[in-house]
Parts: sequence; structure tokens; C-alpha cells
Amino acid sequence: MLKDNLVGKYIPQDSVIHHLDPRAKFLAFFLLMLIVFIANSVVTYGVLIAVALILTLFAKFNISYVLNGLKPILLIVLFAFFVHLFTTKGGELLWSWKFLSIYSHGLVQGIFISLRFILLMYFATILTLSTSPIELTQGIESLCAPLKVIGIPVESIALMMSIAIRFIPTLIDELDLIRRAQAARGADVAMGSLSARFKAVQALVIPIFIQSFKRAEDLANAMEARGYDTNVQRTYYKVLTWKFKDTLIIISVMCIGVLLILLRLNNI
Repeated sequence: MLKDNLVGKYIPQDSVIHHLDPRAKFLAFFLLMLIVFIANSVVTYGVLIAVALILTLFAKFNISYVLNGLKPILLIVLFAFFVHLFTTKGGELLWSWKFLSIYSHGLVQGIFISLRFILLMYFATILTLSTSPIELTQGIESLCAPLKVIGIPVESIALMMSIAIRFIPTLIDELDLIRRAQAARGADVAMGSLSARFKAVQALVIPIFIQSFKRAEDLANAMEARGYDTNVQRTYYKVLTWKFKDTLIIISVMCIGVLLILLRLNNI
């Protein structure tokens, strides 16, 4: 499951989505993530699922590959589903046993909330798969440039985001390697009693923290050796240029948002 994680990974493709300005992609996907919270019916969620599939096709990704990368959030999705399933009341009583009961509204809300989590992660995955960490950082830094006026260190924040995104796949690979090594020694997280699994998790957490601090120190030393200074104005090899297609994608996403608002107002 760890190997299936796609967060922070970038897959170069010759697609429409890949060639968009990173600023346009970030704004578009940010708006899409806000629009997800507008959906409240089968029709509105159906529209968002259709949008997700269209974006996947435009980015030339395999839909099953992207969905497979969402496995790490499966436990969170299931937890959210069951919480709403057993706590949301209203509608027709579907099942009851002692203090537990399931109502139709709880079932619907559980499905909708689960879809919301999946769509949020799906859009975020498409964004990171189609945008390199450098481009994403450059786009965020350009969008946040006005904040420099009030003294916010935009370059430093963008650098931290870039490093964090860049090292997510690396740390996940190391975590998987440590897990396999611990399993070979009889400390498998997926086996044994609850206390045994807890001890096995502890055996994973400590080494990964040590590796994280070691990598952070190595990176800091490398940057210092190369004379990196956040207070110096930097230049970029690739200059961002906003084109008509970038404006078109923003307008398209805004139209989707207006459509969902109209559907919600009309209880469709």
C-alpha cells in the first residue's frame, strides 16, 4: 500500500494539463477543492465525478492508476463513512441493534462525505502528478508575491513547501523499506495482537524520524555549501507565461462552481 502512494510524485506527460501554467493549475484545483464542499446531492456529486474523469483523460493518466494511489486514505474514508453512518439520524430506520442504529440519512451522508474525501484527494493527486515540485513552488511563490509587502517571507515558505512535497515519496519508500526489514525480523505491523502491532508501529516511527532529521541535516549542509541565501533575489530558468488556455481553465472551473450552486439552490 505504501508503494501505491502518489502524493508528491510527478509523472511527465505531453498533455493539456501538463502544459498549463502552474499558477493556473494551482488556482483551478484550489477552486475545485472548494467547489467539492458545495455538492450535496447525487447530481452534484455526479458532475464532480465527471469533471475528475475528464481531467484524468486530459492529463493522459490511467484512471485505475490514480484510484490505486488513493489506497493510503482508505482507512480515513471508511472511518468518516462509519461515523456518519451511526451518528446521523433522520429518515427511515434501516437497521437497529441495541444502542446502534442506521438511518437512511446517515447512509446517504456517509456516502457523500466519503466521496468528498476521495474527490479532494483525487484532485490533489492530479495536480501533483501533472506539476513538478519546482513548477508548483514557482507558481505558489508568484501568486503569493504581494504578501512580501507585509513582510511575509514568501520565498522561504515556497522553498519549504517544495522540499516537503519532494521528500514525501522518498520518506514513504524508506518507511516501506523499514517495514519490510522489521517484518523479516518478526515485527510485522499487519500481524499479531493489538499491543504487538502498536510495538511494531513504534519500531517504524523511530527509524523514520531519525532518517528524516538526517536527510534534513544533509540538505541544509548541501545548501549552505552552495551558498544558498533566501534573502537574495533569485531568478528562474523557466519564466512563467500566462496564456489564453490558462484563463480558459479558470473560467471553466468557475462555471462548474456556478452550475453546482444553481443545482444546490434548486435542490437538484
